Amino acid sequence: MRKARWAAAAAGVVLLTAGCSGAQDDTSGTSQAGPSAAPAKASGSLDAAATTKEIVDAATAAGFTQEPSEGLPASLKKCAVSWLADVEKAADPQKSYDRTLAALKTAGWKQARELTQQGEAVTSLKKSGWTLRAGYYGRPETYLAIHFQAWDNSAECEKAANEELAKKQSS
Repeated sequence: MRKARWAAAAAGVVLLTAGCSGAQDDTSGTSQAGPSAAPAKASGSLDAAATTKEIVDAATAAGFTQEPSEGLPASLKKCAVSWLADVEKAADPQKSYDRTLAALKTAGWKQARELTQQGEAVTSLKKSGWTLRAGYYGRPETYLAIHFQAWDNSAECEKAANEELAKKQSS
């Protein structure tokens, strides 16, 4: 549990230091955004609630449950969502990860980039102005973390991330 909190906090720092810009495809964002975290956008666009639902639906159908983690500041909850898998409760975390990615692609997320190295993988997906970063690191026999993080690429969210970063840097 302690490692999961650390991983979620580290991922949040990555978002704040990198921003949410669409030009930065491989940045990361986290939040404990729930269904009421963001106002609805124009028809055909995603918001934090819809993005969260797509991640939750895909991950739970694939055999994951959510690991509680710390979220981002309230100012970023409409811009980013995070879902950290409780890998200890999954029968086969790797298969669940692969099935989650497949379900997200079926739901219209388009793969933008994939990087796989020994014990680590990151896949970027895009849909309706959002970028989703799915990844894992570690090994099941020691420590394995699996996360699904998405952020809104809008100028409003980039501005909110930059303001939050400035607050962090001045404290």
